[in-house]
Parts: sequence; structure tokens; C-alpha cells
Amino acid sequence: MSRTTVPGTDARLDDATEVFLGHRELLFGIVYNMLGSVADTDDVLQETWLSWTARGGGAPLDGVANPRAYLVRVAMNHALKRRAAVSRSRETYVGPWLPEPLVADEDAGDPALRAESVSLAMLVVLESLTPLERAVFVLGEVFGYPHAEIAEIIDRTPAAVRQLARRSREHVHARRPRFRAHPRVRREATERFVRAALGGDIAALMEILAPDVTVWTDGGGKRRPAGLRPVHGRDKAVRLFGGYASGRGRPEGLDLRYRRVNGDDAAVLFQAGSPFAVMVLDLTPDGGQVCGVYVVANPDKLTHVPGEEA
Repeated sequence: MSRTTVPGTDARLDDATEVFLGHRELLFGIVYNMLGSVADTDDVLQETWLSWTARGGGAPLDGVANPRAYLVRVAMNHALKRRAAVSRSRETYVGPWLPEPLVADEDAGDPALRAESVSLAMLVVLESLTPLERAVFVLGEVFGYPHAEIAEIIDRTPAAVRQLARRSREHVHARRPRFRAHPRVRREATERFVRAALGGDIAALMEILAPDVTVWTDGGGKRRPAGLRPVHGRDKAVRLFGGYASGRGRPEGLDLRYRRVNGDDAAVLFQAGSPFAVMVLDLTPDGGQVCGVYVVANPDKLTHVPGEEA
């Protein structure tokens, strides 16, 4: 259906576009931390944009005292709706599901990659929360929103938000202590582990892996090696990496580069200049050993990874 052009509408839409783009990085960070997928985040941002530009017959700013708060509320509502569809699709996912990594290029030139985001390991923990618990945790713990504002965003009472915040914090902190290794410690541990894993150094692996280490390999049924279940325990993990290093199913011509992944130092493997896998480590509270290994090899989740420089 055609719509009569109202004088000044284009200028108003231009102003609204500028406002939306000014908040896009914030919206990306919130939605990505809700969904763990760049593709789903882009879809939600598109839905948010359409809702925004449709408002007021093409004059979105009319009557909106706080565009930032309005856009965050619209984006979060779309993200909550998308969570239901995402959860259904993961019921048929082949093997462990891991979030899509945000890999920064060496110059970190992409604003989206500078958006506030939690670590890959934390995103895995957030998957165990209910959608509303996750929304409250992301808005409150990651972005610092007070309970009163969160209540307006998700259309709940402040008392309900406080309860959701308490449950989400207790759940997250029980599974993941408040600890973040110094960047130098993380980089050194990553380099030690990668050398041992790719080189098949069993003794070094036994030293750096914690006894209760868990290895997640997400190939989405499209790339090997990728187990159908996470591997628990140091002995099993050593056998996994030892077998891979010995050449069983290992592809040829892999190049290793270190990149920032969701804000942490991590390893990225390339084959013929294209991303092959992203490897992220989780360290024990003292930083001395690796307690979690997350390998994202599903090619569908690596499309946003910057290619290897020639």
C-alpha cells in the first residue's frame, strides 16, 4: 500500500537513522550477549530498525523523550522473542552448541567487535539461565542498568527484577567464580596449551590441563574433529588432543594466529587464509591451569572472523 509523502518526513527519518546508528553498538552488545549469535543479532537489529522507522508513521522521534531507552526496550523485546526460536533450533543441533565468537582483527577496526561482551566461557554459562534471568543479568551485570530501568525495559515490576537478578547472580557465580586472569597470564597459558596440543606433547598437556578440565568442540556436524558430547577429565582430554596431533583427521596446512576473542586472548587456526577454528581457554582461579577448552569449528559460525593477512 502506498503512503502519501508528508513534507519533512524524509528529514525526520534521516534524524531517526542518525539516532539509531548512534546507538547501534550498544544495541549490538546487548542483543549479542542475549543470543550468542552474530547472525541472530543482526536479524534482531534489523527488526528493531523496522519497528523504529515504522513508529509515528515514519517520524520515530516524535513523542520519544529518551530514544536510547526506547531502542534498548524494543531490541530486548525482539531478542526475547528470538530466544524461543533459537532454543527450538538447538534441540536438533549436532554436538555441543557454542556461541559464535567475536574475533577482533589486529587493528580492531570493526565497532561491533568493540561492543561490550562477556567471555565465551561466560556466554556458555548464560545459556543455562531462563530468557528473563539472562536479560536481567546482561542489562544489570554487564551494562550496569539499575533495577528500575530494567523493570521498564522488560515490563516487569522492580521487585520481580530484583528476584530475577538474585537468582541469575547466584546461578552464574556458582558455576563461574568471579575471576579474570591477567591478559599476560592468559596469553602465556594459551600459547603453552596450543604448543602442547598441536605438537602432541603429552607431558606438557598433563601439566597444563586441570584434572577436571572440560573440552567443548562445536563443529555443527560440518567439520571434524567434533565430538557429540563435551569431553570431561584430563586423561580423556589428553587422549583427544594427542590423537588429533598424531594426524588422525587433522587437516593439512593450518596456520596459527593469536587474536582477541570476546575480549580475551585466544588462538585462531586458518587454512588457506580462511578461518578453520577458534580456540578459547578458561583458566582455573589461580591462572595456573586450563579448566575449559572451547573449540568453535562450525564454518557457519566463522563467517565474521577476519581472514588471515597475506
